[in-house]
Amino acid sequence: MERIYTACLIIIGNEILSGRTQDSNLAFLGEKLNEIGIRMDEARVVPDIPERVMHTVNEVRSAFDYVFTTGGIGPTHDDITSQCVADSFDVPLILHPDAHKAMLSFYGQEQLTEARLRMAHVPEGAKLIENDISIAPGYQIENVFVMAGVPKIMQSMFSKLAPGLTGGKPMVSRTLTSHAKEGEIAKDLGDIQRKFPDVDVGSYPFMGRGGTGVRIVMRSTDENLLMQCEEAIDAVLNSYT
Repeated sequence: MERIYTACLIIIGNEILSGRTQDSNLAFLGEKLNEIGIRMDEARVVPDIPERVMHTVNEVRSAFDYVFTTGGIGPTHDDITSQCVADSFDVPLILHPDAHKAMLSFYGQEQLTEARLRMAHVPEGAKLIENDISIAPGYQIENVFVMAGVPKIMQSMFSKLAPGLTGGKPMVSRTLTSHAKEGEIAKDLGDIQRKFPDVDVGSYPFMGRGGTGVRIVMRSTDENLLMQCEEAIDAVLNSYT
């Protein structure tokens, strides 16, 4: 049986939970990980509360192949992610010499404030993830990858770490669109899903100027099964139009 690699994203920050900031990192990571053959299996949003962050990190790092975190590694008092990750692994938070050197070169001695220097601290034993945009690095400790919350910076960090990730076959998707109603096709879709358990079948209704309808999205790592499933669903949709 083919190996399935799984990932969990921990989105850290009160601003996400309050709705003040809209997260876009999940969509980016889900798409890019799938290209590598890693399935985003779960995502959690947690507040800036140390105990909650630590509990979540410890729970998911033993359950998934990869754990990614975004947010909470900036220079302010509420940027608690690095200390929480260090505590989760029971290691000290240290000033990384390479991070210190890079930030000193970028800011200069006078501009490298104590607050900015906080961003050069990582859990002992962590491997740095380069940041071409604002210099302050992310890092990897075991299977946990800690990245910035700012999308542009996070994407830069991910581009650096992606080549080192191991995955399986990527998921391939197909989409069918119909003006059939979900209530009409629900039983048939359920029967098809049971016939093709290795294909994820999702039903998504829509409405607009062109009327109402449904989009059926099928996803699988097996293109042959995907094609068979698509043909079966297409036949059902055609019977209602």
